[in-house]
Amino acid sequence: MKKTRALIAAILCLAMIFLTGCSSADSTAEVPERNDYEYIFVHGLSGWGSYDKAYKYFPYWGTSHGDLMEYLRGEGFSCHAASVDPVGSAWDRACELYAQLTGSVVDYGKEHSERCGHERFGTDYSKNPLIADWSAGKKIVLLGHSFGGATIRMFSEILANGSAAEQAATSPEDLSDYFRGGQGDRIHALITLAAPTNGTTAYDLFSDKDFDPDSVSVPRSDQWLAKLFELRDQGSPDSRVETDYADYDMHIDNAQELNKHISTLPNTYYFAVPCSATRKAEDGTQRPVRFKMEGMFRRTSALMGAYTGVTDGGFVLDETWQENDGLVNTVSAGAPIGAPTAEYPAENYITGAWYVMPIYYGDHMSIQGGMTKRNEVRPYYLDLLNLIDSLPAK
Repeated sequence: MKKTRALIAAILCLAMIFLTGCSSADSTAEVPERNDYEYIFVHGLSGWGSYDKAYKYFPYWGTSHGDLMEYLRGEGFSCHAASVDPVGSAWDRACELYAQLTGSVVDYGKEHSERCGHERFGTDYSKNPLIADWSAGKKIVLLGHSFGGATIRMFSEILANGSAAEQAATSPEDLSDYFRGGQGDRIHALITLAAPTNGTTAYDLFSDKDFDPDSVSVPRSDQWLAKLFELRDQGSPDSRVETDYADYDMHIDNAQELNKHISTLPNTYYFAVPCSATRKAEDGTQRPVRFKMEGMFRRTSALMGAYTGVTDGGFVLDETWQENDGLVNTVSAGAPIGAPTAEYPAENYITGAWYVMPIYYGDHMSIQGGMTKRNEVRPYYLDLLNLIDSLPAK
């Protein structure tokens, strides 16, 4: 099923070339002077980036209105779209991101690769790094959509604090600098976009024996395509253990266990953008807003909007978890539970605390640019990056 999702994503890319039009940014205006930050955009589950051929024809960032990276570069921001494993764990994707930024061979770590049943080393990016000469003095801004949010948070944790497990299992001369840590000050800001930071009931509801998905009324027109995207665990397609996939990391209990091992860095700015495309129905459940939500998300959205329960770990999923964007619960896309937070907006933004920004009203793909529900996101990202650019470096 995991491979199937990646195939579906590729098919959708080709299909949407014919369903939507793309336009280039207008570069005739004078470009304002910016700080020397590198903006790194990381896609979500089944996504793609600039290393993938599909991006040229159907950019993940910008989708129906053209490449967002190109537009933001025209506005003076140095922006890059990373390409990480479409279905891999937050750990594996973080290691791939590090290699792309440093122009090196992907090192998944000796301890991790042996425990998870895959090769230690991966793609060599020495000839085509994502950014040129990423030195200690060049700060980056990380933006992650959907599971890209978990990816960039894991990346920041290892970059700052290293990995005790890798240090213990690897000889010093064979240990990647990444797993040594001590590089957290390279990150200026981190922004999650519609991210399942605290997990998503889109996975848990299917494994809850006390919940019957067929008990929720869903129009037939929303059912046939949605069946392709149901987020059920289907087993490992290769030698990797089940815990080394995004599927595992996005279950509520597993996501919150992951959060225990990811810290909020003291010198980094944090922002979270939740999405929502449901409204409260007369029976108290949340129902998808049809004109806001892609058809392939509406069945899952309706199920999430009707679901309450308790996880195996004892976490209570009450009515506050019902509002959603079709794949992620709106409440989950805020700050990590237990992390320090601050009120948004602020006169003076501080580092080391999460700002939960106003809900972006649209489905899970709206903040990318939408597909059949075309959405112009360029003004939103221009305002967001202007805010990040204005924050003093720490």
